[in-house]
Amino acid sequence: MRLCRFEPNRFGVIEGEWIADVTELVLGSLPPLVYPATAGDPLIAALPGLLPRIREAAAKAPRKALADVRLLSPVGMPGKIIGAPANYMKHVAEVAADKAINQGVVGKTIDDLGLFLKAGTSVVGPSAGIEVHFADRRTDHEGELVAIIGKGGKDIPYEKALDHVFGYTLGLDMTLRGAEDRSLRKSVDSYAVMGPWMVTADEIADPNAVDLWLDVNGERRQESSTSYMIFNTQKLIAYASRFYTLQPGDLIMTGTPEGVAPVVPGDTIALTVPEIGTMHVQVRG
Repeated sequence: MRLCRFEPNRFGVIEGEWIADVTELVLGSLPPLVYPATAGDPLIAALPGLLPRIREAAAKAPRKALADVRLLSPVGMPGKIIGAPANYMKHVAEVAADKAINQGVVGKTIDDLGLFLKAGTSVVGPSAGIEVHFADRRTDHEGELVAIIGKGGKDIPYEKALDHVFGYTLGLDMTLRGAEDRSLRKSVDSYAVMGPWMVTADEIADPNAVDLWLDVNGERRQESSTSYMIFNTQKLIAYASRFYTLQPGDLIMTGTPEGVAPVVPGDTIALTVPEIGTMHVQVRG
């Protein structure tokens, strides 16, 4: 099932070029907010139990044309956005060859670097687009598959890791190049684009065997498969949960393959994973 959020704070089921609007069912089923709020995204936490009712409601729900809505990030309140640096060997090689990227640090992989966090305020949906900050510096695209945690946990075993995944989406881990800490440069407002929607986990039989490609203005820049990840999806989840308690709505960005390159205002990015779809994103100044 393909599920989306769209303005103004609506929730729907993607059916071809249409959206079945099931907002009243979904938002009306959420528990009342209390302070302090329970950790995690309450919508993502509730969705597994709501899916049968969502399927039933979608058959009778009002439709909106997909082309007529502005898509939001499919996860509205991620507690953590966890990044996987240098998780493809060919990307490690291209980093080593480009001083503008490596800043003197070469040859390191995710085994050496561990993980990093992106600020929640960096998350936007595809319709919002990317606002390039620091126009005098280089901003690169990094296209990635993103796992959405549906069931929280700590010290999750590798063999159980995928049981904690609600679904998957696409992510652009936009990156400001420079010497500052990685987390700072990747947490700029609008530098974590998520979308265009999420697919439930059953739609992807093996997240470690999906093709991914990214075009800028119609030109292919990145093309690879998650089969080349150094840490696969299960290992990323298990490893992350050794350091952080994972909560529903946490986003695990699985890393980018080779082909990262700068973008400038006016560019159009198209990121595709066939099992999910294509996310179109405008770059603006």
